[in-house]
Amino acid sequence: MSQDAVVDTVRSYSSGIVGRSLNSARTNHFVLDSPSGPGEAVGNGEAFLSGISSCGVTLIEHYAQENGISINRMEVTIEGVRRPPNMAQFEAVNMRFEFSGVEQSQAEKLVQVWRDR
Repeated sequence: MSQDAVVDTVRSYSSGIVGRSLNSARTNHFVLDSPSGPGEAVGNGEAFLSGISSCGVTLIEHYAQENGISINRMEVTIEGVRRPPNMAQFEAVNMRFEFSGVEQSQAEKLVQVWRDR
């Protein structure tokens, strides 16, 4: 492995409840439920999608800061479409970026920065 490599590690454990896992990432601990689980905790698909949408927010914020672009507020909404019986496969993933405090042309440029990464 290259010395420049960054390795992110998450551990997941059985919880004693079918369809529910206990998870740890560094010092953070959280519960995830599958579609077959109790449905009380954040779902596996929601956790997966939140990683993508949060990457959109943080990547664009970082780029904007480095390039002197002031963003008052930013929101990314992501929807994953799945159909039974194969809930492990996304039929479509749709993202919507909303900005406050930037011109339309700047917003389009910022979204393109994310798409290009």
